This record gives sequence, C-alpha cells and structure tokens, in this order.
Amino acid sequence: MTRSDDAAPARWLPLAVFLLSSAINYLDRQSLATLAPLVRAEFHLSNADYGLVLAAFSIVYAAGAPLAGMWIDRTGLNRVISIAVALWSCAGIATGLTHGLGGLLGCRAVLGAGEAAGIPAAGKAIRRYLRPAERALGNAMNQAGISLGMVLAPPLATWIAVQAGWRAAFVATGVLGLLWIPLWRWTAGANRAAPLPRAETAGAARLLRDRRLWAFVAANALSMIGYSLWTNWTTLYLVDVHHLSLPQAAWYSWIPPMAATLGGFAGGWLSLRFIRAGARPARGRFRVCLLAGVASLATAVVPAAPEAGWAAAGISLSIFAVAAFSVNMYTLPLDVFSGAHAAFAVSCLVASYGAVQAVVSPAFGRLIDLYGYPPVTAIAAVMPLAAAAVLWSTRSVE
Repeated sequence: MTRSDDAAPARWLPLAVFLLSSAINYLDRQSLATLAPLVRAEFHLSNADYGLVLAAFSIVYAAGAPLAGMWIDRTGLNRVISIAVALWSCAGIATGLTHGLGGLLGCRAVLGAGEAAGIPAAGKAIRRYLRPAERALGNAMNQAGISLGMVLAPPLATWIAVQAGWRAAFVATGVLGLLWIPLWRWTAGANRAAPLPRAETAGAARLLRDRRLWAFVAANALSMIGYSLWTNWTTLYLVDVHHLSLPQAAWYSWIPPMAATLGGFAGGWLSLRFIRAGARPARGRFRVCLLAGVASLATAVVPAAPEAGWAAAGISLSIFAVAAFSVNMYTLPLDVFSGAHAAFAVSCLVASYGAVQAVVSPAFGRLIDLYGYPPVTAIAAVMPLAAAAVLWSTRSVE
C-alpha cells in the first residue's frame, strides 16, 4: 500500500488505529488535570505549585519533541512510537505510586519525555497515508483522538478515584497504553505503507534555517495558550469558582473536549472546502485560522458566566475555536515541507507548545492565586488573532 492508493480503507483504517495512541496520550495526561483537586489537597499544593508541576512536564516535552521528531524521521515510525508509548505509560503508572511533590515532578517530566513523540508521530502518519487536501481532516481525526482522551478522563478517572483512590486511576490509564502497542504492531504489519525517504541531519539543519518554520513555531505558541489553559485548569476552575465537588465537575468537564472534536472537524472540513474551491492549501488553512481567532475572543467573557453550565458552554466555544485553528496550524508544515522531514517539522510546533506551556502555567497559577481567572482568560482570548497576524505578516501562508 502507498499513500496514493485510492482505496479509502487502505489509507484511513490504519491511521485510525494509530490515532488511538493520541487518545491514550491525552487520557494519561488529563488524568492529572481531572484529579488535580485531590492531588493538590493530599500534597498541599497551591495553584502556583500546580503550575510548576505542569511546567516540569512542559519543559521536557518541549525539549524532547524536536529530538523525537528527528528520531522518527531517521529510525522509523513504528519502532519509535512503540518505545514512546511504553515510556509514557510507565510514567503514568509511576504517578500513581508517588508520595510527594518531588516524585510528582519527576513522573510528569518522564511523561513529557515519552509524550513528546506522540504528535510528531501522528504528523508523520498523516503525511504518509493521506493526500494533501485530506491532511487537515487527518489532523481533525487526531484532534478527535486527543479529545476522546480528554472526554474519557473526567468520568473514568473520577469513577476509579471514587472506587479505589486517585492513585489507581493513574495505574489503570497507564496499562491501557501498554495494551495499545501490540494492537498497533499487528495493524502496521497487516497494512504496510511504502516507506518515505529517511531524513538526514543536514536536512533538518536546513529546515531550521527556513523562516517559515519559525513563523509556524511562533504562531503555534501563541495560539495554544488558550488550549493549555482549558486542558489543564477546567476542573480546578469549576471546583474553585463554581464550588462543585469533583464528581459534579466531571459532569461538565467532558463537554469542552467534545467541543474540541467538533472544532477540529469543522476546521478540517472548512479548509478542505476552501482548497477545493481553488485556494492554495496554505492560504485556505490561514482563512480558517483567522476565523477561529475572531471566535476565540469569546474566551474573555467566561468568568462572567453566572453558573457552571454557562461556564462550560463558554469554555467549549473557546476550545472549539482553538481546535479549528490548531488542526490547520499543525497541517501547514505538512503542506510546506517534504515528507522526509514531516515528523521533525511537526515536532518543532510541539516544542513551541511545550515551551509556552512551561512559561504560562506557573504564571497563570500565580495570577489565579492573586486575581482569579479574568486576567488569564483575557490573555488567552487574544492570542489566536495574534498568531494569525504572525502568519500573515511573515508571508508564511503565501
């Protein structure tokens, strides 16, 4: 089978199985966001301390992503993703065994090292299996996998925590990752794709000198601030601001990830329509990013919501817009750069997300401790438009 194969199942089925790893990736990651009130209480953490835990993950995630991307391009998709899923699954299990802030920081750092390969590997798979016009929809599928993990985390982790304690939830989600590895190895063996040319280190160095890559990196960092906010702070927001219990918060916190799924598919579908209408791929994707940036301005009014249901609706609109932006943002490197460097190009965007999350998480925690949520939602509201301005001003979408 090759990427040009006209049989839809030959192109989409193995990709769908592969993207289950994205669901497991975010299920492991979001278990902490879901159970943060319990972990914070047991370890006596402030919001600033919680932000530091997020930063420990993010720093390693940012540093590891480009290395993971080069590793995937040079060594091969199947081997690297198997190692990465095993690493992050074991780190998730270890999180359930830790007994202090130091151990929690260490486990989240190792989790970041493993998960750094997840999105670059997905980009490599999308570039391998799908045609150019379909790639934003492929990223929408990846967003659906991510959102599935985020949707499952609140009810699943909360139910396990109520039944057996919060530690058991981390162990259970880690085991799911270990079970995915043989499933993918079997699927990959049954649906072999023609290998893409392996990248060379010199090629990656040339890519780093391309100004378009750095424009994509900067734009992605700005656009993902709102995504970082809601994927890490939604449960705490509902508990602290609307005074919900953890089970009550779980009834609402699965809704924004569903909105992210819809936003991802809406963004992918809309860019596909623009491209089929005659727009160049990069220009079509930029149009969606601009529209999403305008919609994201609604983030600023979330703190004005009078009750939890309205707050969940506002958060959902915010993350819908960010997801529509993101699926096109992560597709731009696949349009512009060669398949031999697909994982590395995407990994640079992953690194930018990790870097900005490492910076803003402790800062957001401190702002929330001092002033509540209005300042951080105001910041998140304008960032996607700022990202669109970066893309336009650097002519990276011409």
